[in-house]
Formats: sequence, structure tokens, C-alpha cells
Amino acid sequence: MTGAHSSIVFSRVRVFDGSGSAPVDGEVRIEGNRIAEVSRGAEQVSRQNARVIDGHGGVLMPGMVEAHAHLTWPTSVEKFVPGMSLPPDELALTAARNARILLDHGFTSAYSAGSLGKHIEPALKAEIDSGGLPGPRLIPSTLEREPPTDTALLDPGRADDHGVGPENVAAFVGMCARIGAKAVKFLLSGESALQPGASQRLLYTDEEIQAARRAAREHDVWLTGHAHAAEAIKMGLRAGFRVLYHCTYADDEALAMLEAHKHEIFVAPSIGIVQATLDATPPPHFDMTHMKQDAATVLEHQRQLVPELRRRGLRLLPGGDYGFPFNPNGRNARDLELWVRHFDYTPAAALHAATALGGQLMGKPAELGKIEPGYLADLLLIDGDPTVDIALLQNKHALKVIMKDGRFHKELA
Repeated sequence: MTGAHSSIVFSRVRVFDGSGSAPVDGEVRIEGNRIAEVSRGAEQVSRQNARVIDGHGGVLMPGMVEAHAHLTWPTSVEKFVPGMSLPPDELALTAARNARILLDHGFTSAYSAGSLGKHIEPALKAEIDSGGLPGPRLIPSTLEREPPTDTALLDPGRADDHGVGPENVAAFVGMCARIGAKAVKFLLSGESALQPGASQRLLYTDEEIQAARRAAREHDVWLTGHAHAAEAIKMGLRAGFRVLYHCTYADDEALAMLEAHKHEIFVAPSIGIVQATLDATPPPHFDMTHMKQDAATVLEHQRQLVPELRRRGLRLLPGGDYGFPFNPNGRNARDLELWVRHFDYTPAAALHAATALGGQLMGKPAELGKIEPGYLADLLLIDGDPTVDIALLQNKHALKVIMKDGRFHKELA
């Protein structure tokens, strides 16, 4: 990442401040790693001791937040991996590559939804924070946890990671905290795309998940849940989970509980993987018929669910399970277009979810995700207006400037 902290002024830009309002003409002054001044209209910010960057009428917006990051899911727009398994050393290097790719595509923050390795993301966060590697601000996680069964989706691994019962579940949370994870992911329900009918199957007991809740409080970590089934959603809410992914089959009781917890919970429906499955053209030897049928069902439910959750005031976040061979890391901004297409969002509303609401998800509601004085200088300068054409954000060449923490990852040519 280039460019030491200094005073920088963006002039001749249209400012999308993250609130969801339309961009307005203005200027922005950066001092160190924070936004110092924001002007609207013809008013100028101070230019004292500042480098002035002419934005040529582009839109200056907050950096985006990926709410469902899988940096160890190996496939990216730069590297195709036919499966989901790599040797440990190659997996770590691939995660570092994917972190840089997310930043290249305008995601200055990422909230992990689970890793294929135990130690990779905490170590990666340390390297990013030290300036040793380029990448987004990261809420790191570790292995996605599910109980050991003959039909487990993930490698059961060692018993101390994946044992059954409340004590083992609590021990897993403690282990995650000790190695530096901040978000601990549980598969509360299964996944029908991989095992028919599994999305309606609970993988834990209430006693186990309540043990996870107590351990999370003790160790100051956040709980994150994969939850398609209505009962899985309710289980997660009762246990104080901070993020629930999918929520596909929420019934009336689950909807009411989600609304009652709307100030504590974030929901990420994860439409990207659904659309990618429907769009995929696999080779003849790979039969995706069942996956496509399941994806069509999920899409039908989510097109009803997401507008209803929005009506009830839930904090909804884009992030679509990127990193699979047919849904690569780097394509993440496609989620915003899908929200416009399927969920009746305007582009500005989708951008608000990816910026201001993302800042709340990252635990920095008064510092991240908006262009306001005092906020961290995580900024994108776009050649064009994404509030008119949201698909612009899928073209990394339209991102003329990428700034994180007041430093340039990408500068104007």
C-alpha cells in the first residue's frame, strides 16, 4: 500500500456519503487516516499543506464491506481451483491473494464467515494490520464448526475442535478466541445444496448453543451462524448470535423474533451463491441438477423474505459466499446488482447496506462506512455513478482510487 499519511483533498467529486442519499458535488479533506472536512456545493475545504486530487466529476464513496467473506475459499477471478482443498501452505498463500483481490475490487473491510484453516485468518489479519500484506480490514474467523457425523460437510478434524456436547462446544469457542479469531462460525442447520433436505436439519441442541453463548461472552467474541431452517434462526437468536446467514425458511415466529432483535442482529441472505449456481455451466462429468433445483427454491423464498425483513427494519447486508469455483472471490460486488434485481433495492440503498451498515457490522458504527468528519478514510473514487449503474462496481478499472486508512492502495494514473 503506497502513500504515507498526509493531508489530501479530493476536489471536483460527487460525494456519496453512505447514507443512501444521492451523490452531491463537493470536496473531501483527509488528514492522517481520517476524514477532516466535507463540503457540499461550491464551498471548498482547506487546502493548507494538502495534496489536491482532481476527481474529474467521479463519485467518491466509502469503501465497501464484504459481510460474508471466505478468504480461504480458493477460487478467485485470478485463479481457478476445481475443488475446495489445497495443501496448508498453498491455502495460506491463496488467502493472502484473495485478501488483496478483495481490496483491488473496492472491499476495504471484510467480516469472515469461516475459514478452511484454523490459524490462517488471525495470522493474515496481523500481517494486513502491520502493513506487511495488502488487504481489507478483517474480522477474522477460524474453522466453521459442525458436529462430527458420517455426513459432515467439513472435515471433522481433531476431536478437540469438533467434539459433541456443551463442554466441547464451549471449548471450541475458547480455542478460537485464544488463536485470535473474533467471529466464531457455527453451522446451525445443514445445506441442502450439498445434501438434499439438510437445510431443514438442526445440527446442534439448544444446550450446546447456549454453551457457545456463555463462552462467547467470557472470551469476548461474536457468534455467526449458517441458518436456513426456521428453528435454526430461532436457536441463533436465543443464543445472542450477531450475524445469521441465509435465514431462507423463516416462519412467522422467526420473523417476529428477528424483528424483536433487529438492533442486535445482522442478516446476510447470501444471494450471490444462489445466482451463481443458477448461472453455472458445469462440465459434463459434474451434475449440478440438484444444486440448481435447490438454488431456484432458495431464490423464490428469498425474494419474498428480504423485502419483508427490510420492511421490519432488519439490518441486511450483501455478501454472497464467494470463493467457490463457479462464484469466485473478486466478483463480490455482483451482490449489489442482484439486490437491485431481486430484492427491489435502489442502487443507493444497496450501497448504503454495503457501506454504512457494513461499518456497523465491523464494530465501528461511528468510524466506518460514511464520508463524514471523523470517519476513517476508507474511500473509493469511481469513474461514473454507481447510484445510477450499480454494475460499475464490478469493473475494477472503474475504481480509479482505492484508499484504506488514509493510504492509497490504488492511485489515479
